[in-house]
Amino acid sequence: MKLNLPNKITVARIILAIMMLIMLLIPWHNLGYDFPEYIINGEIISLKYMIAGIIFVVASLTDFLDGYLARSRNLVTDFGKVADAIADKILVNGLLIILAYDRLIPVLVPVVIITRDIIVDSCKMLSGNKGKVVAASKLGKLKTICMMIGLTLVLFNNFPFLYFDLPVDSFLVLIATILSVISGCQYYYNSREFLFPKVDKKQ
Repeated sequence: MKLNLPNKITVARIILAIMMLIMLLIPWHNLGYDFPEYIINGEIISLKYMIAGIIFVVASLTDFLDGYLARSRNLVTDFGKVADAIADKILVNGLLIILAYDRLIPVLVPVVIITRDIIVDSCKMLSGNKGKVVAASKLGKLKTICMMIGLTLVLFNNFPFLYFDLPVDSFLVLIATILSVISGCQYYYNSREFLFPKVDKKQ
């Protein structure tokens, strides 16, 4: 199967996401290697997380790029829709789990986000089977932006806001988590008529 440009970018995002997760999961210390650490304003920033942060930023930008190209050039495909969803889940949810395991974010965050995604994806599948499509809400898009920026700051240990003692990273991740719940409820509400169709009672 020949991939168009947006699909190639999506596949590249999947590869970048997997590379980032593998790098964070490998027990480098047990292999005899320790990433350099830098002290900035009394806070320690590990080169490992900095590299992961750069990969995450690049992968996040491709998320907006492939969608823009697909819509503007009328190159939207079924493969692209599926691959895009897979790429997003690997990139964001995978990173959330690792950061929670490393105690850089609360465990509740990935639990809420992943649970919300399961519910919304189930609603999409059921409504899609009936030929109905519920558009993503503006809150959902805002949630994505907050999450991307928040996770980037977490990976860079809240740089440069650590100079001002402003927990912008934690704040954005919290806002993204709250918005994910609200947008999830909104999506469920907008798709309820497709999930529970009314049955006409015969007189």
